[in-house]
Amino acid sequence: MIDKDTFKLSVIIPCYNEKQTIGAILKKVIQSLQNYKFLNYEILIIDDHSKDGTDKILKDLSQEEKINVYFHERNLGKGAAIQTALQYVTGDLIIIQDADLEYDPFDYNKLLLPFFETNADVVYGSRFLGGGKYVRIHFFWHYIANKILTFICNLFINLNLTDMETGYKVFKTEALKNISLKEKTFSFEPEVTIKLSKKKYKFFEVPITYNGRSYQEGKKIGLKDAFIALKTIILYSFKS
Repeated sequence: MIDKDTFKLSVIIPCYNEKQTIGAILKKVIQSLQNYKFLNYEILIIDDHSKDGTDKILKDLSQEEKINVYFHERNLGKGAAIQTALQYVTGDLIIIQDADLEYDPFDYNKLLLPFFETNADVVYGSRFLGGGKYVRIHFFWHYIANKILTFICNLFINLNLTDMETGYKVFKTEALKNISLKEKTFSFEPEVTIKLSKKKYKFFEVPITYNGRSYQEGKKIGLKDAFIALKTIILYSFKS
C-alpha cells in the first residue's frame, strides 16, 4: 500500500491544440489536489506541437511552482507525450490527465483510494461502472467501438475491465517504468494495458464522472483510431 501522508503524485497532461481548455483544466487539477490535501505533487505538461496558441499559454504557466512544461518540436501523439513525461517524473504515483474538460480532476480521491487501502498497482477510471456524478451520453458508435475493443482486450489478457480506453489511468511509477512503451498515438491505451497485465500487476477500476466532447468542441479520437487500437491489441497480445 501507498502511504497517503508521504507519497508524491505526478500528474501528466498531454496537450495538443487545447487553447480553450488548458487553463481551466489546470485550475481544476490544482483545486482538486488542494481540496483532498494531496500537496506533494508535480504537474508535467507536454505540448505536442500545438498550433493554436496553446504553447504561448504554457510558456506563461511554466513559471508557476510545481508545473513543468515540455515542448515537442513536431506532433507525435498522446503516447509519445507520455513517454516524454516519464523521463522526468519523480512521484510515486502517476495520473494521466487529458487537457480537455472531459475528465473531472475531483475524481482523484476515488482514483487514488485503491492505492491507499489495497495493494493496487494500476487503477482505471471507468465511464461505464456507474457511480460518478454524471456521464454525458456517448456517441453510439464510439460506445460500441469502446465495448468491442475492451472485450477483445479482455479475451487476450484474461481480465474483466469495463473501460480499457478510458483517459483516466493511474499507475505506480515503478510499474509504468517497468515496461517499454512504443506506441506514439492513442494506441498507448491498449499497449499499456496489455504490457502491464502480462507483468501480472494488480488492476482496479473505479467509477468516474465523464463529460465527453463532440467533434465541434474539439474531440480528436475517431474511427481510424479504433482500427489502430485493434491492431495494437493483436500485436502486443502475441508479442513476447
